Amino acid sequence: QVQLVESGGGFVQAGGSLRLSCSDSGRTFSSGAMGWFRQAPGKEREFVAAIRWIEGNKAYADSVKGRFVISRDRAKNAMYLDMASLKPEDTAVYYCVGSRRRPILPAMSSRQTYDDWGQGTQVTVSS
Repeated sequence: QVQLVESGGGFVQAGGSLRLSCSDSGRTFSSGAMGWFRQAPGKEREFVAAIRWIEGNKAYADSVKGRFVISRDRAKNAMYLDMASLKPEDTAVYYCVGSRRRPILPAMSSRQTYDDWGQGTQVTVSS
């Protein structure tokens, strides 16, 4: 059973930074790929970033390129999202996701790729 647990959300002013972390507390890790989605109030859940677990290939939404960096620590079975130059429009609940199979690169931004989802962590950016 994969259990993804996010941490690191919070409240920050525009232009600030936050680091989100995701770890697996279950017995089987999402070893294909991991990533982040987010959902703002009244909006659809959207892709943010993803990383292939072994190869390290990364994918980003256009809205966060150049500001967010996704990384993973294979020894710790942990994944991170470093967010900088935050904007009010980044305000959302951020979800950690995991895929047990290695996805093709174009599929890394698709919700259907991911088998496991965390409970989410709130990020609020004030103007």
